[in-house]
Amino acid sequence: MPSIAGNKSSPFAAAGDLKDTKSVTVAKSGDIRSGGDSTSRKRRFRSHSAESDAPITPTPSPEPISPTKWKSPRRCANGPNLTDKSRELLVKKLSNSFFDKPNWNPRDMEQLSAVKEALHVSTAPNTVVCREDEQKRVLEFCKRCVEQEKAGSLYVCGCPGTGKSLSMESVKESLVEWAEEAGFRPPDVLAINCTSLSKTSEIFSKILGEDQPGKKTKSSTSPLQHLQNLYSQKQQSTVVKMMLIIADELDYLITKDRDVLHDLFMLTTYSFSRCILIGIANAIDLADRFLPKLQSLNCKPMVVTFRAYSKDQIIMILQKRLMALPYTVFQLQALELCARKVAAASGDMRKALCICRSAIETLEAELRESEPLWMCHQQRLGTLINIALQLVI
Repeated sequence: MPSIAGNKSSPFAAAGDLKDTKSVTVAKSGDIRSGGDSTSRKRRFRSHSAESDAPITPTPSPEPISPTKWKSPRRCANGPNLTDKSRELLVKKLSNSFFDKPNWNPRDMEQLSAVKEALHVSTAPNTVVCREDEQKRVLEFCKRCVEQEKAGSLYVCGCPGTGKSLSMESVKESLVEWAEEAGFRPPDVLAINCTSLSKTSEIFSKILGEDQPGKKTKSSTSPLQHLQNLYSQKQQSTVVKMMLIIADELDYLITKDRDVLHDLFMLTTYSFSRCILIGIANAIDLADRFLPKLQSLNCKPMVVTFRAYSKDQIIMILQKRLMALPYTVFQLQALELCARKVAAASGDMRKALCICRSAIETLEAELRESEPLWMCHQQRLGTLINIALQLVI
């Protein structure tokens, strides 16, 4: 019996030859037996055993498929995950920063100190990235108040570590610069961290001292009453400035009767008040829960919400901090791992900085103890990033 293993003929016969072809049966040994000429071997499945005697019909050859049509979206540059403009800009920045710089030397104490300083939570960057829209809304609100010489209140909320306080510092500086360039009197700025107050009512003393420095009030009149009287009457002085009050950690002013928090926002509702109050806290619904009287008086503060950082935003912020260094510290894969885990857990930028800094400190401790067996410090940092993630998150 002739073998068909080396038969190079087409698997399908011509249309005219199919009429003379006899039925083909498959033996148990796997050989194909035919009463006529041998045909090419056709693979059969068990589900097709019942159709073994059916005539074979030719199947048209599939049309050529464009390779870009079936390219995997993960490998395709035009895939849905890579078409976002911010993603493209991020990849471009990361490639420039990672591959255009030499690797750092962790045994160099100056380089090590510079990296630790750049990753410290208290280190304020030159520019605040990924919060441009929120800063613009707050700045436009303050500009309207200064132009109209009218008081107003605004509440900034969001999860911890989302750049609220840092953004307000940037807004404060931008507002003063804008007022000087536009010909307006720059407002006086009072930044208060409410956690530093010995008692909640002390905030009114600080506002009064900033509004009227060097003046003493009567002992029978409280600072709050003095401010209320001051803002209820037309002030004679023509050089009275607007005052920007930034009250951080505002939820520390919540008392049992909530009077302090309520009276603070009410200062912006008086006829001759010139206070621009910006309150910052983590509670998103603080204005609804603790300031119902303001809503009834139709003077509810404007609310600006800072959402949690995404993975790409965390990478951009980390890169922005490390971009000033003339050398590459982390591999891109390590930063992506850190950013992905933090974004999935809380989106807290402070945790991302803490993880990277912990990896640097662990590497420093290992270098002090003994000579490492690994060659690349960046690869080791990637492992330490994973260890720090388990400890922090």
